[in-house]
This record gives sequence, structure tokens and C-alpha cells, in this order.
Amino acid sequence: MAEQVFCTQCDKPETQCACERYCWVCKGQYGIRLCVDGLYYCPDCREACDVRVVDSRGA
Repeated sequence: MAEQVFCTQCDKPETQCACERYCWVCKGQYGIRLCVDGLYYCPDCREACDVRVVDSRGA
């Protein structure tokens, strides 16, 4: 069973998060997704930091 991940700012899952979304590394706003560490990343920084996107289908 997958563990649910929450935004570090509001403690809500990505589908319910209303925070302003930007990459915490580069501050980019394109392709932003919540990752397994509870932070938002753009595609380039996800790849560089080797973090996985949260699977929100199970939420």
C-alpha cells in the first residue's frame, strides 16, 4: 500500500493543496509536481535531484 505524501506547507495531498506551486530548487513554475519528500519540483530539478513524483491516482 502506498503511503500518502503531503505538502510541507499546508499538510494536504497534492489534489487538495492550494499553495502557490513553484519548484523549491529553482523557483520555476512549469510542470510543477509534489514529490515523495513533500516538496514541489519542476521536471529538470526532479531529474537532477533524483526524486519521484507522488502517485496521486491512489488519493
